[in-house]
Amino acid sequence: MSSTSPAISVHDLHKRYGGFTAVDGVSFEIAHGETFALLGPNGAGKSTTVEILEGYRDRSGGEVTVLGVDPRRATLEWKARLGIVLQQTGESGNVTVREQLAHFASLYPQPRDVAEVIAAVGLEEKAGTRIKALSGGQRRRVDVALGIIGRPEVLFLDEPTTGFDPEARRQFWELIRSLSREGTTIVLTTHYLDEAAQLSDRAAVIAGGRLIDMGAVNELGPADARIPIVRWRSATGRHEERTEEPAALVSRLTAEFGELAELEVIRPSLEDVYLGLVEAAEAREEAAA
Repeated sequence: MSSTSPAISVHDLHKRYGGFTAVDGVSFEIAHGETFALLGPNGAGKSTTVEILEGYRDRSGGEVTVLGVDPRRATLEWKARLGIVLQQTGESGNVTVREQLAHFASLYPQPRDVAEVIAAVGLEEKAGTRIKALSGGQRRRVDVALGIIGRPEVLFLDEPTTGFDPEARRQFWELIRSLSREGTTIVLTTHYLDEAAQLSDRAAVIAGGRLIDMGAVNELGPADARIPIVRWRSATGRHEERTEEPAALVSRLTAEFGELAELEVIRPSLEDVYLGLVEAAEAREEAAA
């Protein structure tokens, strides 16, 4: 497969359940080595889209390739090139962390070193502990370890840091960055918008089964949604102004009024832009209905 062709290609993807359309004409491409976030509210269709890419769910229409292969015709060789961290697992956990990872490593042609992976997910002190005795967050780290043990070319991460404490999340982010530097293509679904902003090269926002925006994380949404806001309080009350030159406005205000109470510059975050996109999409849906 040519390195110039996309790692993942999705064109006019549809998934219907009877009269309900879960995915409605979604199209996107993901380059080799790119970290791509799929964002959207619960029930938006993002998990269904990812399950189709993974080969777990069939599609109703459209074209999909992952590493040049249609997931409908997936082989064990193709599956060995993927790493998958599901939102939930049915792991019984009656073996130790080390035993479980060693077993999974034996299923792949060129696995990562088991001890190296255990260290990467921060479970060195729990390597000899049975999985059923771990906390929820520690089990989630095992899920991540199982997803990367096979040295995947494409890694699917579905809400990977659910149950992580803040320190564990930061460690996980470093792990994902290291995988990205190695050239791993990563597809991330998460409700933590700061996580998507930290890790993703690009993001797509899905609502109501439709793709409503896509682009570099710092370019999502309409241009006016990313304009900084300056807020301050003066003798006449509270004020707010959007401006592309917040530093210049602050300088003018302080020159005119001196020290101002509650002066702040707010730069819209990915979460702010995302919420605006979803609210606008929901409003359009209601108007159409």
